[in-house]
Amino acid sequence: MSEAYFYGTGRRKTAVARVRLFPGKGAIIVNEKPFEEAFGRLVHKRAIILPLQVTNTQDRFDASIKVLGGGVSGQAGAISHGIARALVASDESLKSTLRGYGLLTRDSRVKERKKPGLRRARKAKQYTKR
Repeated sequence: MSEAYFYGTGRRKTAVARVRLFPGKGAIIVNEKPFEEAFGRLVHKRAIILPLQVTNTQDRFDASIKVLGGGVSGQAGAISHGIARALVASDESLKSTLRGYGLLTRDSRVKERKKPGLRRARKAKQYTKR
């Protein structure tokens, strides 16, 4: 695949997706598998194709995606972010549409670290009076 493509990096939690958009018919390949096979839940599938649906470009691009780190939800979010960024690289006029749906904003929420003396980030041991 040495043809021209549009690139976008998407991130969510600890997942990182590297997205390449090629001119094509709408095939989405994630880690060398069709995205329907890689993601079982409908919520994740919808999140992945949302940037393409919002901009009416489902049948204009094929996507080749490499995603690592995180869990399934984080990876789906990272792919969505990466596709949105690649679409902006292909056509700058899509930026306002994608921004309106919040697809270009990096979701920066990550797991809070555990603190010393606590069981989790904020949960303390139960207090007993007697």
